[in-house]
Amino acid sequence: MKAPVVLVGIGEMGGVFARGLLRTGHPVYPVTRDMDMAATAQSLPSPELVLVTVAENDLHSVLEQIPTAWHARLALVQNELLPGDWQQYGYNNPTVISVWFEKKKGQDVKVLIPSPVYGPGAGLLQDSLRSLDIPVRLLASADELLFELVVKNVYIVTTNCAGLVTGGTVSELWADHRELGEAIAREVIQIQEALTGRQFQVDDLLGAMLKAFDGDPDHGCKGRSAPARLARALQQADTADLSVPRLREIAARQA
Repeated sequence: MKAPVVLVGIGEMGGVFARGLLRTGHPVYPVTRDMDMAATAQSLPSPELVLVTVAENDLHSVLEQIPTAWHARLALVQNELLPGDWQQYGYNNPTVISVWFEKKKGQDVKVLIPSPVYGPGAGLLQDSLRSLDIPVRLLASADELLFELVVKNVYIVTTNCAGLVTGGTVSELWADHRELGEAIAREVIQIQEALTGRQFQVDDLLGAMLKAFDGDPDHGCKGRSAPARLARALQQADTADLSVPRLREIAARQA
């Protein structure tokens, strides 16, 4: 029998990974909110991977609780994720996948583009998702991972914040409101650069975002989390002393 995988978070996304892991022969041990992770780690000290698929708002509280025995086996599946999110807790080389597929209740998996992954467990995640016909792209370096995480953040925050004004789909955003969409994206990139301490080629990030638009042109812009994402972006901009006038204009409209 292959080594087990611990799954922290068993919602819709966690269920997809669990199914793929089981198909590749790895037993899956779920950890729910009411379970003691320390006690679980004592009975299962050497899993193949500890895959965290909780919502982004729950990530930091979970990372604080991961038992030491599991630290080197950590894998993360969250939106709005950057290296600082795990480095502040002493995790230096987790496996990280930037997920570009959706799984909603009562619906099958919907793929936008291949999901990039990097880290010690990258091959395992690739094999498990491929067993479900979900494409995964292996990355060669931490720098590539950082770029991909920023791409995903720019996509999510740009479309959600613009969607508060425009509604509609990502293709409609770029066809009918391109000036607004690009202005917001550039402000989001400024925020990402402040958060990471790195500079990026804006055109490269915009090009990668548009590839994701092409992967699902009918993807809706305004998600349920859009107001919270806008508020978080403005808080980050305030911390970095960034003006971000278009984001602030959108917030003023929502008040």
